[in-house]
Amino acid sequence: MAPERRSMTTTTQQAVSPEKSAAPWWKFGHVWLVLAGPIIVVIAGLTTFWIAVHSPDPVIEEDYYRKGIEINQTLQNPEKSFAPALQSRNHAATPEEAQPSMKP
Repeated sequence: MAPERRSMTTTTQQAVSPEKSAAPWWKFGHVWLVLAGPIIVVIAGLTTFWIAVHSPDPVIEEDYYRKGIEINQTLQNPEKSFAPALQSRNHAATPEEAQPSMKP
């Protein structure tokens, strides 16, 4: 029985022998497919960080609240707010009687 064990052991050792090893890991396409996602995420994160550092957001003006109130007052009075647009829009192509009136 001893010779049979040796033949099985020899056969197993031959199948796993380093002489017949597979190609290096970087030659398999699936490895690069798995690594591509994290690599792309790291590159995108570094790019986002670079953009954030080199182009900061503008500072809000000191009187932003007053300007907002002025815009709201302009929108509350539609005749004044739309007047410049209605006077200049299509003034050459549209006859005056065909222009929309601002009267409610």
